[in-house]
Amino acid sequence: MLSNILISVLVAYAALLVIVYLFQPRLVYSPQVGRDVTATPQAYGLRFEPVTITTEDEERLDGWWVPAENALGTVLLFHGNAGNISHRLDYLEMFHQLRYSTLIVDYRGYGRSTGSPSEEGTYRDARAAWDYLRHARAARPSDIVIVGESLGGAVAAWLAAREPARAVVLASTFTSVPDLGAQVYPFLPVRLLSRFDYDTLGAVRKIRAPLLVAHSRGDDIIPYSHGRALFAAAREPKEFLEMSGGHNDGFIFMRREWVAQLAAFLERAAAR
Repeated sequence: MLSNILISVLVAYAALLVIVYLFQPRLVYSPQVGRDVTATPQAYGLRFEPVTITTEDEERLDGWWVPAENALGTVLLFHGNAGNISHRLDYLEMFHQLRYSTLIVDYRGYGRSTGSPSEEGTYRDARAAWDYLRHARAARPSDIVIVGESLGGAVAAWLAAREPARAVVLASTFTSVPDLGAQVYPFLPVRLLSRFDYDTLGAVRKIRAPLLVAHSRGDDIIPYSHGRALFAAAREPKEFLEMSGGHNDGFIFMRREWVAQLAAFLERAAAR
């Protein structure tokens, strides 16, 4: 009797492992959350230009170029794993007020972009967005600030480890997918099952540009310890901005003092 129960438990656990392995992409990517692009920067009174960027593997990324008058630089913005560019209008307004032009794009499979998301695919998307700024907008690397939130922080760190940007901002970002998964699902052998790396910690160690890490102690999805670990691993010059609130409301633009700290960081980075 006991052996039958044990066998049933083992079979159920094995089935769970198979399900988790197969459906990992749905845990990492959520383009279906708010699939439609419901608003544009015009809703905030911002002048913008719709752009389409073609990647090296022929996917077409939908994005916006939001110029600022007498711009102090250019922000390349990578958003988190859910929703699309229309859900990041607050970021666009904030950077516009700070006199930074901004390029924001949807990853493949998000919003109006073609294809399906994958780790390698998001890296190709980042590369295509960088190349677009360099060539179509004639932006110098020393004028570009790479910014990423949550999953976008992992993508931003990957790019910043390979390109000499002016500065890098990582908000509410994990050290790696296996690290995060092992904390969220301690009852599963996540490090053996994971089909994703997104090794932000490894990328951060290679970044030479000034780095700002922003994280909230109250982050309910990506623990605060991830932000501290990224900061500890980074080279100087580096700064840490401690926010408050949950993962989905601990954004830099939520408080004036956080925006002021970001502005001061960007000013110091531009003066180097």
